[in-house]
Amino acid sequence: MDKLKKIADDLRIDSLKSTTIAGSGHPTSCLSCAEIMSCLFFKEIRENDEFILSKGHAAPILWASYAEAGLIPKKELNNLRKITSNLEGHPTPNMPLVKVATGSLGQGLSAGIGMALGKKIKQEKGRVYVLLGDGECAEGSIWEAASIASYYSLENLCAIIDVNKYGQTQQTMYAYHLEKYEKIFKAFGWNTILINGHKIKEILNAFKQAKKSKKPTAIIAKTTKGKGVSFLENKKTMHGKPLNKKELKKALKEIKYTNIKITSKIKKNKKNKETYKFTNYTTNKYKKGELISTREAFGKGLVRLGEKNKQAIVLDGDVKNSTKTEYFFEKFPENSIECFIAEQNMTGIAIGLSAQGFTPYVATFAAFLTRAHDFIRMAVYSKANIKFIGSHAGISIGQDGPSQMGLEDIAMFLSIPDSIILYPCDAVSTEKLLREMAKHKGISYLRTTRNKTPVLYDNKEKFRIGGLKVLRKSSKDKALVISAGITVHEALKAYDILKKEKINIRVVDLYSVQPTDAKGLLKNAKECKNNVIVAEDHYFDGIGSVVMKAIGKIKHLYVKKIPRSGKPEKLMKKYSIDYNAIIRTVKSTIKSPQKAL
Repeated sequence: MDKLKKIADDLRIDSLKSTTIAGSGHPTSCLSCAEIMSCLFFKEIRENDEFILSKGHAAPILWASYAEAGLIPKKELNNLRKITSNLEGHPTPNMPLVKVATGSLGQGLSAGIGMALGKKIKQEKGRVYVLLGDGECAEGSIWEAASIASYYSLENLCAIIDVNKYGQTQQTMYAYHLEKYEKIFKAFGWNTILINGHKIKEILNAFKQAKKSKKPTAIIAKTTKGKGVSFLENKKTMHGKPLNKKELKKALKEIKYTNIKITSKIKKNKKNKETYKFTNYTTNKYKKGELISTREAFGKGLVRLGEKNKQAIVLDGDVKNSTKTEYFFEKFPENSIECFIAEQNMTGIAIGLSAQGFTPYVATFAAFLTRAHDFIRMAVYSKANIKFIGSHAGISIGQDGPSQMGLEDIAMFLSIPDSIILYPCDAVSTEKLLREMAKHKGISYLRTTRNKTPVLYDNKEKFRIGGLKVLRKSSKDKALVISAGITVHEALKAYDILKKEKINIRVVDLYSVQPTDAKGLLKNAKECKNNVIVAEDHYFDGIGSVVMKAIGKIKHLYVKKIPRSGKPEKLMKKYSIDYNAIIRTVKSTIKSPQKAL
């Protein structure tokens, strides 16, 4: 125990030194959890265990722990926060020992649940430890996570709350009232243990007790922010402030470096070596003209995917009968996770599952995915492999009204670096694009609609990410109509009517919104005298923005106002994205053609 106490002081010194050299960082947040980190890394954590630093601003002490354990060179600590170093300001998998990016507070526990569930699904030994700050316990996502961890009886999950009383600018909501944290966690069905977070014996005993519990455990540790340095302890003004050289020299007089060595059970090869496997499969067959919704086709295709891909895990937010994941849940209950109405927690769980080598498919209404935007953003930084499916997209869902309509989802995923966005218009393209999405590693999004639409494509049709389909074409086309999903069918109606009036238009199905076939769009635009109309069931920053970036000026039909409840066809007419609006726009455009691009 004395050795662990000395290791804790060494971690404090390394955290202080590295942040001073960097000229930035959060040393006081590191100092409060030094004994906890010492016990975790040099006594508690075994090779099959996982650790997530949810209070990611304490990254310097994580890097110091890796160095102390011999996992990285000690001299690398001097490169903290440098652009050439993997020791970033908050943890990311650029450091191979890190599996989950943290720093946006309130997310680590959800990812920890995903890891704990993953271990149970794989029937793998090992525990998951998540170190949280008390400030982030104000986040609602923490309690979404706490609730579901108890529901799934995750006895292999241990959360440690570093209650150092201070947030960034003031005392936290409950300060040192540890009994309040205990009461809440107990109410959610957790085993709770209250300790002094600077007493090695209490910390080790708590970990020992946690292993005996049949519930997830919350160790609530009372600590001191800035512990070990008298002029830093309990100073609320020192959050996120490194010491200058003079202050560092003064601090090091109070903490003596011991250079003591203890072997860590964490191995050097404990890196994220999880691989994502995909096994090809045959999609379902459909008849041209058959009426079926794309959400229905997605549900059926997901079952086919699951038959061959045992690493596929489907998560749903209590809308299985709407998203049609219910088919997968019925056939593969062991690979299905009901996350209830908690979309951000569902996404966090998916991040943890991805870190365990699974491929999560996360499904809910497109509108509700916007609640999880920050978690999706962090999934990118975690280098996660997650497939998102948003059903009930656009105003075509009808009478349920604007709160249920996915009208911001494309814009949201366009803001996610390197994400894939696919919007199929029929059953065949839905299943084919689901399969392409399954092959892709990274963040991807499939948009599905509620209403039944006719099958347009032959079962042998091939689809690639980054492609488009020209559905109607002639050498005399006067305008190019670009659409996706539900508006493809409106464009085809417009085509039939205009053809009778001897006005030829070209119809493109832009099923791959991101990446986009910019060359293909530009070629088709030039062949149609640069008269380009985009029709989409979305607000402004969606498909039209992508097309404008590729080819320049367009006529843009999109949802320009907050919609109302109503029948789908009436809504599409009212907000000018139906076939009538396309016809009007085509006619006005060819009368006043666009300038050459």
